[in-house]
Amino acid sequence: MDIVVLLAGLGLLLGGGEILVRGGLALAHRLGMTPAMIGAVVLGFGTSTPELVTSLQAAFAGAPGIALGNVVGSNIANILLILGVAALIAPMVARGAVSQRDVVAMLLATLAGLAVLASGQAGRGTGVVLLLGLAAYLWVSLRSGARVDVPADIAVPVARPPVWTGAALAIGGIAATILGAHLLVGAATRMATDLGVPEAVIGLTLVAVGTSLPELATSVVAAFRGQGAMSLGNILGSNVFNIAGILGVTAVASPLVVPASIGVVDAVTLAGSALLLAAFLWVGRIGRVAAMILLTGYLAYVGWLARAFLP
Repeated sequence: MDIVVLLAGLGLLLGGGEILVRGGLALAHRLGMTPAMIGAVVLGFGTSTPELVTSLQAAFAGAPGIALGNVVGSNIANILLILGVAALIAPMVARGAVSQRDVVAMLLATLAGLAVLASGQAGRGTGVVLLLGLAAYLWVSLRSGARVDVPADIAVPVARPPVWTGAALAIGGIAATILGAHLLVGAATRMATDLGVPEAVIGLTLVAVGTSLPELATSVVAAFRGQGAMSLGNILGSNVFNIAGILGVTAVASPLVVPASIGVVDAVTLAGSALLLAAFLWVGRIGRVAAMILLTGYLAYVGWLARAFLP
């Protein structure tokens, strides 16, 4: 029964996130926001709503393993799994596809995440610092006039719909994601207890991949359309927002203690995946061999988790 509830929660998260983004786009166009603002605020925040609401719900429910595991696992899955699948579909020319600013921001966010894991906690002060870092990144990006691509699976409305339409969609999307997160966290927590698996493992794998499905869908669609730069930008931006935004908001709302089940291997995999992506970007190409390296790394990581924790 819990698996049905979990799948229902995932469905509501994904559907709610999609509705929220479309409602946000409608409002943004009605209010005359620039494309850069729409990309940075509406799409950047909206497509990460499932991760944000899930981590908040888990923190308030007293499940820090799921809250932190969701952030760490999503960043690992974004690079090793999602980018691996996208590059396997269509090799990417990475040179010049993304700005050095975004790569540096991703590495700094990863370093901040590692610092949280090493310190063993994420208090309100840490959350404020992370959010200030995110605000600085957004401000620099918008000031530089950076071009922000709209994800390939989201249609930008040409006409400006009524304000009430966008508002209704946004409110409905928020409600769906909150309910979905409640169902997902509850089911995942019960499954972890029944199976004798630490909550962090469920958060690092099942919850992390589930809440990263919007990024997976966007990157796969972009790969099929030959838009490798969009896939890379989607992953870099998501990884920055997951740590600076989601972990920041969660820590401010409900300070977290890092569970012992999130350990050295998770931290090494988080750091290694970020460095591996930076190396591929420096080389200038992410081909099918690189894709297989990424996917093999993810399978090895999940296999380690299974061997270490599952009965």
